[in-house]
Amino acid sequence: MDLDAVRTFLAVVDSGRFREAAAELAVTQQAVSKRVAALEKELGVRLLARTARGAEVTIDGQAFLPHARALLHAEARALASVRPEMRALRVDVIGRRLATAGLLRGFHRAHPEIELDVVTLFDADAAVAALGAGTIDASFRAVTMPGRRLPKGIEALPVLDEPMQLLTGPGHALAGARSVPLARLAGHRIWIPGIVGGTEWAAYYADLAAAFGLTIEVTGPDFGPEALFDTIADSPELATFVGGGTRLVWPEGHDLRRVAVHGPTPVYPHSLLWAVDNPHPALLALRDHLASSPDAPGSPASAGLEADIWTPAWARPRDHRPEL
Repeated sequence: MDLDAVRTFLAVVDSGRFREAAAELAVTQQAVSKRVAALEKELGVRLLARTARGAEVTIDGQAFLPHARALLHAEARALASVRPEMRALRVDVIGRRLATAGLLRGFHRAHPEIELDVVTLFDADAAVAALGAGTIDASFRAVTMPGRRLPKGIEALPVLDEPMQLLTGPGHALAGARSVPLARLAGHRIWIPGIVGGTEWAAYYADLAAAFGLTIEVTGPDFGPEALFDTIADSPELATFVGGGTRLVWPEGHDLRRVAVHGPTPVYPHSLLWAVDNPHPALLALRDHLASSPDAPGSPASAGLEADIWTPAWARPRDHRPEL
């Protein structure tokens, strides 16, 4: 159905005259008549009758009238769903308990007027594909994978070097320490079930283990964080790594301990990824907000900390900060 014809029909109904409808639509009166006639021919009924007082709606026209308005409302909603300035900014945060979700919450507090659609994709490959396809507007990821480069048209901004911490149960040998040297973890069993080969986090932990002689076990099914906490809480030998900005909740009786790691501190390098041809106006606000954060890599506040951190050699260079 020709929505311009439907729009013209409604303009005549609302104004009461073909001439006024033509002026409102910025077309000739002849064009209005032709559109209405074409719509009547398509429907097989007469919608309007010309009288001395103007245009009157017929019985069939009255029956069609609410459906005509619904058609134009549906058109408006469809257009709004794909217009960047009218739809929510869709951002992938990897996991809703992770530090990247916290970064996005901070942006929302600073810009409550910007509507957000928060999603969680599986890995960097899925995120980059979604950015290229336009199904998301931005993604928080560690980039780039060993031996890979971001495709042309995808840009990245380093936004957070997240310190990794050791999570232990109360009976673990390191449970009483406030912090431990990274080298001291050699020989301890660090359990991270569910690491999937080919992902950015698998590459991160593989490089970390190789660089410092750590034993990172990935055996066993991944039943989720609750099952992991249960096992760690009861074990005097097993520990795991968690991000310093990850929000964790466990039963009170578990008495788990988060232990800082230093000398150097292993950090997970989060970047914001986006497609350079994405026109969403809120993207610039998000990038500006993250780039101005005191915790952003390369900021004056973080400059003094960068000498004592470790991150994989494949991670995006610390001095790369694209034009905003």
